[in-house]
Amino acid sequence: MVLFTAPELGVYLRRTITSDEYGLVHDLTEDAIRGEVGSRLADPPQAGIKSLALAAAGRALTNPAGLRSATAGAMAETYRDGPTGVELTDSELRRLRRAVGASTGAGMLDISPPCSAPHIDMREAL
Repeated sequence: MVLFTAPELGVYLRRTITSDEYGLVHDLTEDAIRGEVGSRLADPPQAGIKSLALAAAGRALTNPAGLRSATAGAMAETYRDGPTGVELTDSELRRLRRAVGASTGAGMLDISPPCSAPHIDMREAL
């Protein structure tokens, strides 16, 4: 499955992408997406998948160490917890789930128990 091409990633990042970089980052991106939505990912991918795949792949190539913040005075840096390959943001996860037709949160779930009792209209009962 092709989520994006090497030329598309090169245009997105405004630099030349080697075949090794493309192969690795594409596989990692597909793995991250499949890890979230599994077999719901179609071939070709649903609308909206390419943009989030390019964004995630771009981050993996431009910031592989996961630097989250840096301070110049007294040199302080903050990194993500560990190497995770391609990491999808919360926003990307919501967009991904929406694109494949999966629920996007607890607001989409009906957690009430099924009701087997008859409905009683209290206005009529009084």
